Order: sequence, then structure tokens, then C-alpha cells
Amino acid sequence: MSAGLPGSWEGTFRLLALTQGLWGERIVSNLRAESPDWEISAWSAPPAMPLVVDDPVDFLPETLPQADLLLALGDTPGLAQLVPDAVRMSGAKAVLAPIDRETALPEGLAHQLEGWLADMGVPAVFPKPFCSLTEDSINFPPMVTGYDDPIIQRFAARFGRPRVEIEVADGRVSRVEIVRQAACGCTQSIAENLPGVPVADAPEAAALMHHHYPCLASMNIDRDYQDTLMHVSGNIVKKAIREALGEHIRPGYIRPEGLTD
Repeated sequence: MSAGLPGSWEGTFRLLALTQGLWGERIVSNLRAESPDWEISAWSAPPAMPLVVDDPVDFLPETLPQADLLLALGDTPGLAQLVPDAVRMSGAKAVLAPIDRETALPEGLAHQLEGWLADMGVPAVFPKPFCSLTEDSINFPPMVTGYDDPIIQRFAARFGRPRVEIEVADGRVSRVEIVRQAACGCTQSIAENLPGVPVADAPEAAALMHHHYPCLASMNIDRDYQDTLMHVSGNIVKKAIREALGEHIRPGYIRPEGLTD
């Protein structure tokens, strides 16, 4: 990674994750294993929370670690309602609230949270799914949206939309090097298991590995994509593999029935 990218900035990067279950815990575990030298703290919210949180103080601890970026990884809408107070307590300068399941962060609540944070002067980004995050955009076509915040960009230089480099030998994948990985750890799993797969089969094989990781994104139809977020995430993986293979993938041709030379 070249100097000058947000991920190579000097100085300690402090990240605070609010989790509520397996999805968030797995992300935090991977960030701790794969981040360069970041200070990563986590606080686990109660698994069951009311739909409407009247007083966040009833659920938050007395103190939270200081942070540059707050990562909201909730399983229920209740956790999102704790974010503004958690930002005040931690001093976070930006919020990253991925949406892998809209039941955990519905669109209306996401807009409301964005407004609360804007009133505090704190930028927030809501990638749907999480693995669509890049250093200047979120989401996947046809929903791509740009953003510009250096703190979130620093995170996105390392984690977000998968970007890999692939070496090929004898028509098969021989090596996969990760440039940027999905925060959940799925990219690492694919990189370990893809070598040996024929080049022509690699994108679909990677998507299957992604499902078997397993991806924890929603299997419900998302109204924005008209597809499941798990399927969207799988398409992100396939695109990353195709881009990395480049000229090694030859386009297929359909021969019309009855055509003769």
C-alpha cells in the first residue's frame, strides 16, 4: 500500500466497536487479528433491547474508551439509538454503521441516526452491505453513493470491499494476496481456499466459499436491491475475483444452433 493512502497515516488509530451478537463479535475478532497496529476496543450491548430506547443511560456503561471511529454493529434497532450518547462518551469523530440486515438498522432509523449525528458535527456512513465500503463510496450498483471523511477512509483502506491480487499457474489460481479484505474475515478464508481452482471456475467458486464462510448478511429480499444482501455480497466477491484475474478470464461465446463453418 502506497504512502499517502489514509490507511498509512501515522499515529495510533483508535476504534470502538459496539456489538450485540455473533455478527459484530466476529467482525471485531477479525479486525483485531488483521489490523496493522490499531487500538480496538469493544463493548457488548444487551442482546434484548426495546424497540424504542427512552434513556440510553439505562443501557450504556458508565464509561467508554476514547476513540477516533465508532463502529456500530447492532443486531437490533435499540443499539443504533445508543450511538449518539456513545459518541459523546468516547469522543469519536466519525461513525461507521454497516447494514447487513435491515431489521437491525431500518432505513428510517438510519436516516434519523444520521441526522442526530449531523447535529453533533459527526459524519456517519451506512454501507449496505458492509463489504461494499471503499475509500470514497458505499453500496453496490445501482446504489453507489460517495462520501468523503478521512477517518472512515483510513478504516476503508484496510477493510471493506474486497480487493485482491491473484497469481495464476497452469490455468489455475496459484496464490491470492489480499489488498483490502471484508471486515468479517471472509476474504481471508477465500484467499486460503481458492488456490488450485481452475481460473474459469474461480469467481463462482469464490462466491460459494463466501456463502459457506458463512456470510451472515440477510437472506431477506432488500427493497433497494430487489435481492438478498447475502447475494449482493456474493456478487461483490465475484467482481473482485474477476477484476483480479483480468486477462486470465477469457469471454465465453454461444454458438447458435445449426451454425456451420
